[in-house]
Amino acid sequence: MPSDRRPAAPADEFRRPAAAEVAAAVGRTIPDLVGPGLRVLFSGINPSLYSAATGHHFARPGNRFWPALHRSGFTPRLLHPSEQSGLPAMGLGITNVVARATARADELSPAELVEGGEILAALAARHRPRYLAVLGVTAYRTAFGRRTAAIGAQDETIGGVPVWVLPNPSGLNAHFQLDDLAVEFARLLAAVDVLDRAPLP
Repeated sequence: MPSDRRPAAPADEFRRPAAAEVAAAVGRTIPDLVGPGLRVLFSGINPSLYSAATGHHFARPGNRFWPALHRSGFTPRLLHPSEQSGLPAMGLGITNVVARATARADELSPAELVEGGEILAALAARHRPRYLAVLGVTAYRTAFGRRTAAIGAQDETIGGVPVWVLPNPSGLNAHFQLDDLAVEFARLLAAVDVLDRAPLP
């Protein structure tokens, strides 16, 4: 897997938010990062306050999304969250099950997750990525009524799109270390590569 020993450099316009700015970001949203021809549309559970304050997905210090994305081979180098605009050109997009930012994902109600799942299904149907990857198995189970869902490929589709459930990359998820996350991301990449090589119908 690629090495990412050097920290990712933020884009020139990136500014670390002050604590008061982070605290004031409750309820804010971040625009979806989508485009035509996506190989994978990654869906977080919902934005952190830090992400909402910066406007960048998975921006909270300690979140392992960007390192896992690189170590698994999805990106040629470790990207800083402020470089997210380059993802669609790589066939990658980002959205969330629930749009509003909270301090913790467990502040979301089951009803919010179900409603967010319906919105996510519509988004997937509209953009038709090769895979929809939901980052968080507990949120996936609630949002889509799949109580026995496990990490990995799912039997059902969402919005007509194949689904892959990945572990939540938040630093609060102690069950998966970065190397474990990278392995799971790499499994998804291998599945996407298989679809890319499949002949058109």
